[in-house]
Amino acid sequence: MFLTITTTGSADRPATDLGFLLHKHPDKAQQFSTSHGTAHVLYPEADAERCTAALLLEVDPIALVRRGRGKGRGGAPDSALGQYVNDRPYAASSLLAVALRSVFASAMKGQCAARPELVARPLPLRIEVPVLPARGGAELVRKLFQPLGWTVLADPVPLDETFPEWGDSRYVRLVLEGERTLAEALRHLYVLLPVLDDAKHYWVAPDEVDKLLRAGEGWLEDHPEQRVIVGRYLARRWALTRRAMERLELERLAESDDVAAEEIDNAVDEEVDTEERPVPLAVQRREAILAVLRAEKAARVLDLGCGQGQLVGALLTEGQFTEIVGVDVSMRALHEARRRLRLDRMPERQAARVRLVQGSLAYTDSRLKGYDAAVLSEVVEHVDPARLPALEYAVFGAAAPRTVVVTTPNVEYNVRWESLPAGHVRHADHRFEWTREEFRQWAQGVAARHGYEVAFGPVGPDDPEIGPPTQLAHFRKAGEGDGGAGRGEPRNDGYEPSNDGHGQSDVGEEQSNSSADRTGSARGKEVAA
Repeated sequence: MFLTITTTGSADRPATDLGFLLHKHPDKAQQFSTSHGTAHVLYPEADAERCTAALLLEVDPIALVRRGRGKGRGGAPDSALGQYVNDRPYAASSLLAVALRSVFASAMKGQCAARPELVARPLPLRIEVPVLPARGGAELVRKLFQPLGWTVLADPVPLDETFPEWGDSRYVRLVLEGERTLAEALRHLYVLLPVLDDAKHYWVAPDEVDKLLRAGEGWLEDHPEQRVIVGRYLARRWALTRRAMERLELERLAESDDVAAEEIDNAVDEEVDTEERPVPLAVQRREAILAVLRAEKAARVLDLGCGQGQLVGALLTEGQFTEIVGVDVSMRALHEARRRLRLDRMPERQAARVRLVQGSLAYTDSRLKGYDAAVLSEVVEHVDPARLPALEYAVFGAAAPRTVVVTTPNVEYNVRWESLPAGHVRHADHRFEWTREEFRQWAQGVAARHGYEVAFGPVGPDDPEIGPPTQLAHFRKAGEGDGGAGRGEPRNDGYEPSNDGHGQSDVGEEQSNSSADRTGSARGKEVAA
């Protein structure tokens, strides 16, 4: 791993003052032992006009594995060889951030006994990191550094310059330029290098909150990407992230009121946790579906692409639903659903309400006719586009239930998933993901071809710019009474009619484990978003 810090100067303010701030003499090459290798500090150039300090970290992969016991980027590696052969010796990460704190500890704290007047002086700095993992791409790099006053150059590193058609890797060459104090610059790097890598090479303990807040003092409180920074730095440990966010908000309020943080916090009862836990997107999705089915007074319900039976289980808890049929192409998913639902130990009267059947949604099936409602929750995106017309006819033309509920990811919301690389879908089995307009056009076409009317609603937080994570379409047979308003009658179900507004959102995806037939099996497991 390699990083350089360059500054310029003049005869009265020589650039070599950088050596005083770093506590490393420009005429010497020094080395320091760290817990994961050897750090070298050297000066490729050092005169009054220009001075460059370089930090080179030689990572010992064997020491890294022994100390980490196999933990690291993304958890346990896939193979024993993967513990030793990886990008850590070459790409800046939390290892380099720790080396910065260890080798330049005094500089990061803003201490310089020999020349204390230099500490508060902004310097014209140029910082270069040749290879930096950037999970979120160059755009995220700019969002993190530009609000801090840096001019940012983040050039994607191609996978292979010989084969440009292969595209870019997830790495960038980073160049930062700006006038900052050296202590500020080092603290920015210490926090944001592991944030961009989105991984820590060590276990994130509670004291990491204090480290983050110390390094982030003076800039993290008002950073527009604060939540991303805190969540990634703390390895998405929810309890630690919440604690850090609370303390940052407390500091912000104290600063605005010009009082000590302790004065604002004196009314908090630490013995009682009143913080509401975030509701997973998958749970929000099921609640949205159940709300539609309740309003439609549906009694006999099809769960098409039922996966491991999460929605079937939720339907069983409500007496309104007298017959529930889960359909999936994967026998493995159906066996898992049976196990999760404990059908073999369920009371006879309860078990009589449920049937799990194997079937593909690419074909018409007489067993699916005559039901009040059908649900396609996170199913359509698993179907090859060329087979969508077959699914459409099987559900809306042949089975033709009175009500159909369809949910699918809103691809516009994907930019909010910090760990999702740009241009990638949320799950490897997704054949596509629709924008709100694309979903609306498809749903309106289906409704027109099969005698339905359709309304749209959001699932999850509805972002004013990009909509919700999940979008929901509520189809109702035109002209139905009680359960369905006739064409032209007002819809009183809480969803937007199809002629205005956009759709919806969804977080936390249920996916299939089956690879035999993607058309029928779309929800195998839930992923909390």
